[in-house]
Amino acid sequence: MSRSRLVPGAEVVAVPGRGLAVRTPEGEFFSVRTADADEDALLSLLTGGTTAPVDGGLERVVRAFEAAGYLAEGPRHSPWPAARRDIRILGDPVLTEPLAVQLAALGARPRTSSAVTASDRSPVGIEDLLDGNPSAVVWCLDGPVPDGLWDAADRLPEHGVAWLRCHREGWQAYVEPVAAAPGDVTSAHVRSRRLAATPAHRELAAYWSGPRTSGAPVRLAVPAATLLTALLSDDLSRWATDAPAAAGLPARRRLRRVDLRTLTVTEHPVLPVPDVAPMPKKDG
Repeated sequence: MSRSRLVPGAEVVAVPGRGLAVRTPEGEFFSVRTADADEDALLSLLTGGTTAPVDGGLERVVRAFEAAGYLAEGPRHSPWPAARRDIRILGDPVLTEPLAVQLAALGARPRTSSAVTASDRSPVGIEDLLDGNPSAVVWCLDGPVPDGLWDAADRLPEHGVAWLRCHREGWQAYVEPVAAAPGDVTSAHVRSRRLAATPAHRELAAYWSGPRTSGAPVRLAVPAATLLTALLSDDLSRWATDAPAAAGLPARRRLRRVDLRTLTVTEHPVLPVPDVAPMPKKDG
């Protein structure tokens, strides 16, 4: 039998008087029926400690772990591919700086620009976004997205460039889906879906377009900024390495809302908005 290891998050524990149990990556416990299999030999196999031949009883238990999805062949970590290493980051430094640190630690090559922030309403052309031939563009705003600011960036997947973004609205922040291919969810789709989902669509549209009157400004604390950038880093790393999706909604169909006061993350499904067919012209 080849060297095998438990998948990350799966653990086996010896329960006094009850034998072995597996704690799943989801946090549930299940008893392991080993019959007459040697438990020490089983644990050695499950942790990759031996590749020696095994008897039928041990092989049966190991195969059960494999069938349940708790076993993986070799290490599961994949290095960041060179072809997807160049990442361009735009936006507010309170988010772009920790994001660059996290991506560099994962093996990417981030290039940060703070020229376009939440207070900047100047449009950015697709040629500017593609400057330097990035494999992905990440845009982080410490505030609402001005109308039209991300229109050009929504076309990045058409050019083979992945597109990720997040922004803050008061004490709520939004991490939008990864767009990596034509037909994926864009920022315009997210705005349309959010407007359609709320009875206060006129108020929300007015809030986005501004102007807005507010009291003391919301300060994005370090833990909140770290959480937002960690979510983006994980999405980007999974896209770059083609890692299997984690439990929950697919990254390309998932809008995450972060409460910055409690650091609570909620996921919401989101789909692309189909193109509207033009109205037929009337004769005469």
